[in-house]
Amino acid sequence: MRSALRFLFVATMVAILAAFWSGAASAAAIGGTPTATVTSIFPANGQVVGIAAPVTFTFASPVTDRAAAERATAIRATDTLSGTFSWVDDTQLRWTPNGTLPTNSPISVQFGNQRTQFQTNGGVYAEANLSAHTFTVSIGGQVVRNMPASMGKPGFETPTGTFTVLEKFRSLVFDSRTIGIPLDDPEGYIIDGEWAVRLTWGGVFVHSAPWSVDSQGYANVSHGCINLSPENAAWYFENVGIGDQVYIHW
Repeated sequence: MRSALRFLFVATMVAILAAFWSGAASAAAIGGTPTATVTSIFPANGQVVGIAAPVTFTFASPVTDRAAAERATAIRATDTLSGTFSWVDDTQLRWTPNGTLPTNSPISVQFGNQRTQFQTNGGVYAEANLSAHTFTVSIGGQVVRNMPASMGKPGFETPTGTFTVLEKFRSLVFDSRTIGIPLDDPEGYIIDGEWAVRLTWGGVFVHSAPWSVDSQGYANVSHGCINLSPENAAWYFENVGIGDQVYIHW
């Protein structure tokens, strides 16, 4: 009887210690403090996004052990995917894929014991040619639409390089003050825009511009955005996903 009680005591202590170390490991895995828990993961569970979409983890409080938080993440398709970590601030960790994600694939995201899954689209890729005044869209490597466009005029040139779609807005007010142009400046404006696809946090969008249709395909007359006709802008808005790429060049 005494030996049975002794065995029960030892087993109980082992279980308590195991639970303690498990809890400690979980706390470390989410940033060194029990309060540094993930409150959201983007892309959201079930969301369909582009093949260059980053994964962003938002924490409830500042993370003190960033390395531990990074070690707690895993992003997989059929195999673990490679990517680069960066911190937006003390409460947001961003993972950006090296290259692109596989097309039309479920992507699983794990942080500690928390798991979500999003889906990639067929790979929507756009090319804006500043010299030819065109905006060409390919899906899955095949050109599906070549559209006349107007980009930034002299002094307001559209930036060149490869950009990732950040946000989409069915309607949006464009205010020149957000890009440093006062309303009383000859270039100042407030415009009700539609079908807006954000490429930079500095204010570059692909959007509907009925006021520049006559220049689209012939001249660059915008303040840096990529102007499309209402019909073409609506089509692009409906087909592009957050995380899809746009290559802008001369």
